[in-house]
Parts: sequence; structure tokens; C-alpha cells
Amino acid sequence: MFLETLTDNWSEFIEAFWMTIRLTVAGAILALVLGVALAVMRVSPVPILRAAGTTWVNLVRNTPLTLIFILVFFGLPKMDVSLSPYKVAVVSLGFYTAAFICEAVRSGINSVAPGQAEAARAVGMTFTQSISTVVLPQALRSVVPPMASVLIALTKNTTIAAGFGVSEPGALRQALSEENPITGLSYEALPVLVWVALGFILLILPMSIAQQQLERRWRVSR
Repeated sequence: MFLETLTDNWSEFIEAFWMTIRLTVAGAILALVLGVALAVMRVSPVPILRAAGTTWVNLVRNTPLTLIFILVFFGLPKMDVSLSPYKVAVVSLGFYTAAFICEAVRSGINSVAPGQAEAARAVGMTFTQSISTVVLPQALRSVVPPMASVLIALTKNTTIAAGFGVSEPGALRQALSEENPITGLSYEALPVLVWVALGFILLILPMSIAQQQLERRWRVSR
């Protein structure tokens, strides 16, 4: 029965993990863009930008991801903004993960020698020019490991979307435990959960290997 749980429902597992990949990629893109922007705000010479970036990070990092899903899922319709469950999941995951990306990038920015930014200002560069062309390229290379870890956590966090109408692996246990009206079959929860866990291992393992390769390739000389 253990193997049959997978073989009998192969298409359902493939479809569910394809949704996980879609959520991960879309959420990661949103998180990276927003996270880098927040990191720049946190080191900006403009006080209001620093305050806004700090407030965002402190609020989001200390809020459970499930609560963020609830706020987005039920809050946006109150503002006449209607999103599909998939888009709700992407926004929630992206906003949440951006706070952690921000802190990783900010630590990288702080690790760049102050003389680099001072030299950029000495030749007439503005803050925007110096941060984008001098500081960020060096900072991003030094934070590959923590950022990769955050993105791996994002992949695992996609399971929360199952509770908000998204057909991804977290929803397989309930779906397969119910009797199929056509075949009359149902499957025990434990084998389903084991296959889901193995699926995530197979999904995350290449990401971990890529993280190690990038870390060796982009290691910053100290």
C-alpha cells in the first residue's frame, strides 16, 4: 500500500509539486526585489526611508506566516482587491520572505569596507549610484549562503498555501485520505506524508548543492 500510494496518484503528486515550484519561483522573485529594496532603505541616509524599512522588517519578521496569509486572503477583498488563491500565496510568501532577504543583504552591505562607498562619493557618485554599482555587487556575493537558506525555507513554507485553497503537496494528505468517488479508494495519511517529505527532499537537495557551488565560486576573499 505504501508504494501504491505514489504510483496510483502519480499525476496528483506531480501537479502538487509543480505548484510548489511555481510558488517558490514567483515568491522568490518578489522577495528578492522587495528585500533588496528594503535593505537599501535601511542603509539610506534619508531617515524616513530607514524608519520605513526598519518598521517593515520588525513587523513582518515577528508575525507568523499563517497570520500574514490570513491578512492578505481576507484583508485585500475588504479593499476591493480580488486575487486568486495562487496570487494570495505568492504575495504572502514574497512579503514574508522579503524581510529575511533584507536582513541578509543588509549584513552584506555592512561587510563592505566603508572606504568603497567613500571612494564612490569622492568621485561624485550619488548614494543611489554608489549603492547600485559599488556596494551591492560586492554585498550580494558575500550573502549567497544565507540568502540560499532563506529561499530553501521559502520552498518549505509553501505548504501553508494548502490551507488557503492552493493545490500543493500540503493538501495531498486530506485529498487522498478521502474516498475517491470513481475508484472507491482512499489512502492512509502516513504514506502520503512520507512521500510528500521525500518529494521535498528531492526538491531541496539540488538547491542545497547549488548553494554550496555558488558559495565556493563567489567566495569573497577576506
